[in-house]
Amino acid sequence: MKAICFHQHGDARVLQLEELPAPSLRDGEVLVRTQAIGVNFIDIYFRRGVYPAKLPMVPGNEASGTVAEVGNAVTDFHQGDRVVFVMTSGSYAENVVVPASRLVRVPDAIDSKVAAAAMLQGLTAHYLTHGCFWVQKGNTVLVHAGAGGVGLLLIQICRMLKAKVITTVSSEEKARVAREAGADEVIVYTHEDFQQKVQQLTAGAGVDVVYDSVGKSTFEDSLKSLKTRGYLVLFGQSSGAVPPFDPQILNTRGSLFLTRPSLGHYTATRRELTERAEDLFRWIRDGSLKIQIYKEYPLRDARLAHEALESRQTVGKILLIP
Repeated sequence: MKAICFHQHGDARVLQLEELPAPSLRDGEVLVRTQAIGVNFIDIYFRRGVYPAKLPMVPGNEASGTVAEVGNAVTDFHQGDRVVFVMTSGSYAENVVVPASRLVRVPDAIDSKVAAAAMLQGLTAHYLTHGCFWVQKGNTVLVHAGAGGVGLLLIQICRMLKAKVITTVSSEEKARVAREAGADEVIVYTHEDFQQKVQQLTAGAGVDVVYDSVGKSTFEDSLKSLKTRGYLVLFGQSSGAVPPFDPQILNTRGSLFLTRPSLGHYTATRRELTERAEDLFRWIRDGSLKIQIYKEYPLRDARLAHEALESRQTVGKILLIP
């Protein structure tokens, strides 16, 4: 089978299309023939060496496809079923072995590409708003990178929950996209200081929660943007890792809360995984949540897909098509 592989850490040029042996199944596993593969920043973190990886590695954690074969003891899935998975490594390939417990059936009304585009970022937006901090009517939230894949979904879900949404973006074009998604206020951080603008927009009170996927370059001002007992949910580090700091800062700035969550911990059981996915697919079906696909690349062009995502010029989701 064809797959993207890297043998050393580095920039996107380390990604190579290779011919690999067909994977074999063990009990409880399913062979999925991929149709659409999600590209995410976590793939870049592994490629760069930010997260530890056993080399050589086939990157990727998300894809949709059809069941090609089932292993022993698998009763919930059958050949031909349309499925999607997340948090199973090695998705940049024509075929992927996935534990049956981590598979989700794709509803008939949901396109396979939409399912692949929605799963990792959609489940992330779900646990951020229905787990880390339970967004409620009347809350004010700050979403960084509001025109990115997770950012656009966070805006829509928070508005669905009747919260006020402030978001930051890097350009006027991204500001337009964020407003179309439902953001109440959009700050173009290349033109103005987002922390000062947040204080202005909240009459000095600050926001209830900051959803920060940027990390190093936004962390300090994200803390300053919170109201007393506010929550900073740091779920990414696209600008780099946050340096060590004195936790006493959380006290002096108003008994703040800080969490650094991961999707794996919020879909730790099959019940959690399926319940979050069911909510996600229901919102997509009824039109409450719109999934924006930025661009599709052939699997062989994974390097170009990574370079596009790292450029921060993308709006919405990038897919690889085998």
